[in-house]
Amino acid sequence: MLLSYHTEGIVEAGCDEAGRGPLAGPVSAAAVILPPDFKHKLLNDSKQLTEKQRDLLRPIIEKEAISFAVSIIDNHKIDEINILNASFYAMHCAVNQLKTKPEALLIDGNRFNPYNGVPHHCIIKGDGKYLSIAAASVLAKTYRDELMEKLHNKFPMYNWKKNKGYPTKEHRAAIREFGATDYHRKSFRLLPEQLKLNI
Repeated sequence: MLLSYHTEGIVEAGCDEAGRGPLAGPVSAAAVILPPDFKHKLLNDSKQLTEKQRDLLRPIIEKEAISFAVSIIDNHKIDEINILNASFYAMHCAVNQLKTKPEALLIDGNRFNPYNGVPHHCIIKGDGKYLSIAAASVLAKTYRDELMEKLHNKFPMYNWKKNKGYPTKEHRAAIREFGATDYHRKSFRLLPEQLKLNI
């Protein structure tokens, strides 16, 4: 059972990101403040849910949340400031957009850049422990997946509709054949070095 809060009686925003590992596309982050009595039997770490379950939960979270926001940081910014900083920046941008000011932030993961003096708690695998972080993980993932599906229509040869820009064999084979697009992260190793042993 996921927890409703870290510290009782204060306004907490759960924060999570999606898309740190892909070779292409943006990183996204969401910040969500849920009502203290919010419960949903399906809500869990977005990676434990099916695409259908995430799509079902998204409008429920958006309707029931006291406040939520999603931020998208493109691949050019990722290349400029690196993926770790871009994911922190995405979370900051999401928190910036919240209509209700949080008194604390619950961050999925073990590192975070402090935000405007608001106390934060880094929680490893927090998306499987706290409802607000799980809700943020669902929003961050569904918004990013939706964007990658739109980009797929422009560049179908990379099959982003299926792999969402992650480094699958198929995606790397397409990079090898067609080269990189303007949406690929140039600071990432797009193709692994090929090591051939002559035995």
